Amino acid sequence: MSVRNTARRLTALATAAGLALALLMPAGPAFADAGFRQWVAGFRATAVAGGVSGAVYDQAMRGIEPDPVVLEKARTQPEFTAPAWDYFDNRVHDQSVANGRAMAKKWKPWLDRIEARFGVDRNILLAIWSMESNYGEILKRDDIMRNVIRSLSTLAYGDAKRSKYARTQLIAALKILQTGDIDESHLMGSWAGAMGQTQFIPTSYQRYAVDMDGNGRRDIWNSIPDALATSANLLKKNGWQAGKTWGYEVTIPAGKLPGGAKTIAQWQALGLVRANGKPFRNLTDKATLKVPDGRGGPAFLMIRNFSVIKAYNNADKYALAVGLLADEIAGGTGLVQDWQRPFTKLSFEERQELQKRLSEHGYYDGKFDGKIGDGSKAAIMAYQAKVGLTQDGYPSLEVLKWLRKR
Repeated sequence: MSVRNTARRLTALATAAGLALALLMPAGPAFADAGFRQWVAGFRATAVAGGVSGAVYDQAMRGIEPDPVVLEKARTQPEFTAPAWDYFDNRVHDQSVANGRAMAKKWKPWLDRIEARFGVDRNILLAIWSMESNYGEILKRDDIMRNVIRSLSTLAYGDAKRSKYARTQLIAALKILQTGDIDESHLMGSWAGAMGQTQFIPTSYQRYAVDMDGNGRRDIWNSIPDALATSANLLKKNGWQAGKTWGYEVTIPAGKLPGGAKTIAQWQALGLVRANGKPFRNLTDKATLKVPDGRGGPAFLMIRNFSVIKAYNNADKYALAVGLLADEIAGGTGLVQDWQRPFTKLSFEERQELQKRLSEHGYYDGKFDGKIGDGSKAAIMAYQAKVGLTQDGYPSLEVLKWLRKR
């Protein structure tokens, strides 16, 4: 057995059940012609009652079949929680910061207008753009982007857990076609229907989409001004406080601290100070203390705008990654107290080198994108097993040094 196959064995068991089920399913047309086609015909009345014209529905649904990739994605979404360092290392790194600063220069005239109109910090918008689509790079990948109507129809029919969500979003997506903002061939999104440069689900698009460039269409797929203004509109309508930050990295004193929201002045009286030594901007702001990596990791005081970012994605890690990335795009130097990482961190270029060297040794066959996902971790573990290292899958300097020697 080759070493590449050895690496693959580490992930094979995780997908075997799903693949077996897929093999037992009837082929595409037979599956579509049976229950799915009947569902499409029956859902027409629901869509029309929801405001979709019959002509738009018939055109969008003509010849449609379920997307087996969407069903597989729905079945295999990970349910584990990644360690803090794993989540942030894949999102807040030197390359995402450098790209953000380049985009800030490239789109400065539009960012000036968007910031003036909505009052939302441009660096927050750039960080969201990075988090959602890697500054639009994801939209170029045919292995990720899928037809939104097909994806949502597949979920509405074939995924009981997401069927209610998918039906609501499908009607909204059909209405987007009806407005003429985008045509069906360009209505592309993630497997779950998130669309455009900044990944809006159809109902959120309906609520917040903005025609910033003034061409008569709200095009979050191809118009960067429209996409960034749409994100700004979402944040503004959810309570963004112009001119204020999202929060502060702080150092905390020993001993137990009270929970709940307090003013910055009250936290300061309890012994909390900014980790970078600078003063807080507004002592009357209410803030909540969060230590996502425990007392040994960085600590933060989160103010109102942190919660507003969560209107985009209701997860503390997401909002914190946006805030940290935005600060670095703006010129900040990053965390004072790093995450409790059980290995020596690699730069983004070193992570790409790690993937390339693993590939050269026959352990990895993915993209050299610097993102350490399941495939990279499996390859690292296979290599660690081969050379007698602890099989932890960490993208460490120690593993890279071993690879460089061979």
